[in-house]
Amino acid sequence: MNTIKSLGDVCESITYGATASAVATNHGPRFLRITDITEDGVDWKRVPGCQISRQEYLSSSLSDGDIVVARTGGTVGKSFLVSKPPDSVCASYLLRLRPNREEVLPEYIQLFMQSAAYWKQLMEAAQGAAQPNVNGTTLAAIKLRVPPKDGQALVVQRARSVLTEAEGARKAAQKQYSELQALTNSVITNSTLNCRCKPARLEHALCEVRDGIGREWSSFPVLGATRSGLAPAKERPGKHAERYKPVTAGTVFYNPMRILIGSIAFVDDDDEPGITSPDYVVLKGKLGVVDSRWFYYWLRSPLGERCIQSLARGAVRERMLFNRLAEGQVQLPDYDTQVKASKALAQIKPMRASIQRQIAELELLPQKLIAQIFES
Repeated sequence: MNTIKSLGDVCESITYGATASAVATNHGPRFLRITDITEDGVDWKRVPGCQISRQEYLSSSLSDGDIVVARTGGTVGKSFLVSKPPDSVCASYLLRLRPNREEVLPEYIQLFMQSAAYWKQLMEAAQGAAQPNVNGTTLAAIKLRVPPKDGQALVVQRARSVLTEAEGARKAAQKQYSELQALTNSVITNSTLNCRCKPARLEHALCEVRDGIGREWSSFPVLGATRSGLAPAKERPGKHAERYKPVTAGTVFYNPMRILIGSIAFVDDDDEPGITSPDYVVLKGKLGVVDSRWFYYWLRSPLGERCIQSLARGAVRERMLFNRLAEGQVQLPDYDTQVKASKALAQIKPMRASIQRQIAELELLPQKLIAQIFES
């Protein structure tokens, strides 16, 4: 029979981490920080040691089955189940939960702490809008459904099996996506090996779109450029919506503040045309000189990345408008070679899109499974 209990009810203790300073030494206990916790767990060999008083050591030392939770900052609420740690303590901006093993499995608690039910209660309890944080008291008050231990074990076993399979499938899909990306780059590279390539400045190959859409702006979706390419914009147009630029089939556009990290998009023949921020750089290849699809994939390839880096002045958040990009040099294949490569790239696109959807679904699967367990 399930009962509703609080985290305080099912934990022997909820205590704060230590205020010790990390030191680059193998002497003394390891000093676990939130930055040491990755998706793959903790590489304890990389965790620094620390010098700490006996009293603080006793209150913050880590044992197998403990759960540490970030209590402040951008990672507030992030949790990690400690498994067979070396001699170690946790930092002061972490809380240490020690489950009562006679009543609850640590793995069950950690599973709950991935659920929307946990996060909803946590955010409601968080204090401070600018810098949300939780303390031991508010964390202890969070409620959860607790079945008997054999029921918890079945839940954990089922979840572990499904999540392991999902992670394996996600990694396989990610590998396929990487292979397609390598194929895309290969198509671009091979096209530039054509003996009829010639150096050209981008200003002679591209046309910038500067004019806004005008009063018709509300008839079009707002599009943005991300590291993955074309995507719906997060925000609707503001006061000067008529200044938003049209992005139709054959248009390349990018965020001038984020081009260095790959925020570049392309509207293909089968994409719905739209509008984009007037702050974005929007351009097309000159007819008979540059195929826009070829140029988009060139710009996202290692060849394009090197060109962008050569034009940058060093600042990560540098603003690269068209006049700067226009200074770039490209080994430009003849137009027929570009078109041939462009057709091959068009055939790769639906395969990439299919794998991206598969990856997105697999990434949502853990949330759906955990929701079924704790919210049904």
